[in-house]
Amino acid sequence: ISFQEREGDVFNAIRERIRNNIGRIRKLGADYLVYALIDAIIDNYFIIIEKLGEKIENLEDKVSSRPKPANLRVIHRLKRDLIFLRKSVWPLREVISILERGESSLILESTNVYLRDIYGHTIQVMDTVETLRDMTSGMLEIYLSSVSNRMNEIMKMLTIVATIFIPLTFITGIYGMNFRYMPEIKWFWGYPIVLLGMLIIGIVMLIYFKRKKWM
Repeated sequence: ISFQEREGDVFNAIRERIRNNIGRIRKLGADYLVYALIDAIIDNYFIIIEKLGEKIENLEDKVSSRPKPANLRVIHRLKRDLIFLRKSVWPLREVISILERGESSLILESTNVYLRDIYGHTIQVMDTVETLRDMTSGMLEIYLSSVSNRMNEIMKMLTIVATIFIPLTFITGIYGMNFRYMPEIKWFWGYPIVLLGMLIIGIVMLIYFKRKKWM
């Protein structure tokens, strides 16, 4: 007797083999049927892992190029899915290990060969899940590093802008003191000369920053 949550599950292929008398599934005993059911479950795990791997690879490119807050949510969701998958596979591996060691009299020696095969597949699933978990953890670090670098670039640009405006603010502050005796205020070309001087100062500072590769 097998139980499943809903119709259209991973056991459909097994049912079709039984109905159509395909392969050896109707010729061998219940122990071989147990193997076939477990094998179908593990094959489905491989399909899930492949899809998760594709999502992780696609997300890795997005995180590296232009990280967004939505990427962080996807990373956390992938980590939860992988943890859930690992918790699902772990007890299955223990069950297969018990069956493969021959601790049950219901398992024939001829079926142990197949059980050893799916036990190896289970180990492969576990290893792949661990690899994907490491990849998601690495992506999380890449995301945080990318966000930090982007913030540093923004702060650097704001600092450069503020630095350029320091001498300009100083000049405007001097002429904003409204002293009575400031001869250059009465000059005909005083205002455009001051503006031109401020423009030159800003351009010179920009050129200096670029030569220092600060921009």
